[in-house]
Amino acid sequence: MNLLLGVNIDHIATLRQARYALLPDSPNAEPSVIDAVADAELGGADSITIHVRGDRRHMQEADAYRIKEATELPINLEMGNSEEMIDIALKLKPKFICLVPETREEVTTEGGLDVVGLYADLEPTVKRLQAAGMEISMFIDPDIEQVEASARMGAEMVELHTGCFANAVGGEASKRVEELDRLKAAAERGHEIGLQVNAGHGINYENIHELYAVPYLKELNIGHTIVARSVRVGFTQAVSEIRELMEGYDPEGVVV
Repeated sequence: MNLLLGVNIDHIATLRQARYALLPDSPNAEPSVIDAVADAELGGADSITIHVRGDRRHMQEADAYRIKEATELPINLEMGNSEEMIDIALKLKPKFICLVPETREEVTTEGGLDVVGLYADLEPTVKRLQAAGMEISMFIDPDIEQVEASARMGAEMVELHTGCFANAVGGEASKRVEELDRLKAAAERGHEIGLQVNAGHGINYENIHELYAVPYLKELNIGHTIVARSVRVGFTQAVSEIRELMEGYDPEGVVV
């Protein structure tokens, strides 16, 4: 099984919005999210991830429709559980929906969705989007209860939040091992109960090989590190480099 790469291009839009937040449709607005999609595809992306947030800090609703028209790659729409976002999803009809927590105070999504605590609110959204033909992923912390609740709700996938693992650096070696063990256990349980297991957040060119100890991963969703690397080498090359690093993954969790 080849490990798939979902390229998140939100921070291409972040850079554009830094100068053109009030003029996103100006012919001067750059960089182009459409160019980023084309470059990601050339670099080996298997899907494109975008997050239209309620505060529109990076991706705009219009971006989502243009991106959908510009590529045949599957679109993975990250979204909060709100009526506004459900309406956008039903119009856009991406292949995948990833339900994420969302607060205005955070810089970026920092933690998993509480599927257990929000079950009654989330289940109708999941069923509604699935009825419209979309496959659902729940962005969760690597917690067995959250994995099991996602399966019970009928989601096809979970995306394990790898941020705690990625942020355990320097003198936190024991914490890093602990977080890696949590990811392993969550992935094993997810696979056991029939979920597709993806992972994302904070994965970069330096730590990606450590995640190869986590079994049964199907897709990694990676964005910020690719955008950062692209400043040096260009977007296509940055995607290609992370794609190449993913070739060593064994789904049985054996590091090769």
